[in-house]
Amino acid sequence: MGRKLKYAAAALLVVAAGIYLNNTSLLAPHRDGKPVLLAHRGIAQRFDERDVKNDTCTATRMLPPVHDHLENTLRSMRASFDAGADVVELDVHPTTDGEFAVFHDWTLDCRTDGQGVTRAQSMAKLKLLDIGYGYTADGGKTFPFRGKGIGMMPTLSEVFVAFPDKKLLINVKSRDPSEGEKLAAVLNALPAERRRTIMVYGGDEPIDMIRRLTPDVRTISRAAIRSCLIGYIGYGWTGFVPSACRNAMVLLPVNVAPWLWGWPDRFLNRMDGANSAVFVLGPYSGGEFSTGIDTPDLLARLPRGYSGGIWTNEIEAIATIAGKNNN
Repeated sequence: MGRKLKYAAAALLVVAAGIYLNNTSLLAPHRDGKPVLLAHRGIAQRFDERDVKNDTCTATRMLPPVHDHLENTLRSMRASFDAGADVVELDVHPTTDGEFAVFHDWTLDCRTDGQGVTRAQSMAKLKLLDIGYGYTADGGKTFPFRGKGIGMMPTLSEVFVAFPDKKLLINVKSRDPSEGEKLAAVLNALPAERRRTIMVYGGDEPIDMIRRLTPDVRTISRAAIRSCLIGYIGYGWTGFVPSACRNAMVLLPVNVAPWLWGWPDRFLNRMDGANSAVFVLGPYSGGEFSTGIDTPDLLARLPRGYSGGIWTNEIEAIATIAGKNNN
């Protein structure tokens, strides 16, 4: 019995050593270079993030402004790229006249002088709105951007024309599979090399449609990211990458990252081999709202020499710390 126990212990040690050698980042080729920075909503007005939900009117929770940019505008996107962003995230809604409007909210009431569901409007009508109308940092006493955002809501096609060679992340706000089909048609009309610079995320149903109809565009949905991370934590030690993590945008909360096999370099190399791009978010603690890597303290939680993706709401500050500010 003693000899059998010794053999069993030796076998376990061999297996453990194999798992360690197969997953330690210390033995993985280091990925040189600076991190890839993603500007969420471009350069945007910040707001009080406490207890924020998907339907919270963030324009009325605006913090005192330190710049005059409005999210999801061509001007904001251009400033983001100039500040050092490699990717800019934008939100879209289909319109009744066949366009995609670039705008965050499901309804117009919070941020603009219009009313109603965004996708129930024509682009011609949306172009007449003031997208800076609802912003206030003092409970409605003053509205510093009122009258300054008229006609500034762009179409997705205008974004493609303005930034023909820039990387973009498109957020589909609905769970409507027909929206995925419409967006897939728009993307498939682009040259193949342009599609490879675009990623899409959002509701499970439209993303499933885009993933099927436009397979060269990297995508992610809430269900897919959960399946990707749970699957990788479960059996990623083998080196096998779950199908949900392939040809994908892998969104990774910074407090989850250390639990992943091979973090950081071996994990990043495996995702790169699966044609997937990894972007680290701020800590996740449940709920509907996710933060970005927006402060020096959060940026310092990433490994030294980290060269993967970073999702941030503070592109100017984070780009400066990361040595990527172009100004």
